[in-house]
Amino acid sequence: MSSTPDTFHRIAPVSDIPPGKMRCFEIEGTPILVCHTREGFFAVANICTHAYAHLDEGRLRGFRLICPLHGAAFDVRSGNVLGAPATQALHTYPLRVTDEHVEVALV
Repeated sequence: MSSTPDTFHRIAPVSDIPPGKMRCFEIEGTPILVCHTREGFFAVANICTHAYAHLDEGRLRGFRLICPLHGAAFDVRSGNVLGAPATQALHTYPLRVTDEHVEVALV
């Protein structure tokens, strides 16, 4: 993984994350989940805000990310909670696609 001068980190070719799929990457020790929806790519924290669970082990249904532990649901576009038991939104990260590669910034 390399960082560009404007804080974006190139993490993977677009082809490595097919539509409807998600994949976790670690950037400077931070687990980031990249989700590929019909609306594009989105990056969120990979740890559920309700209980410590790895969201990449859950399911992605459209833009809805479902936690594998208790079924909390989040909108990957905004991080907003869509379903209990979570009450706190997920952190989202700026993402861009450059030269057919996904890049994420830690902000």
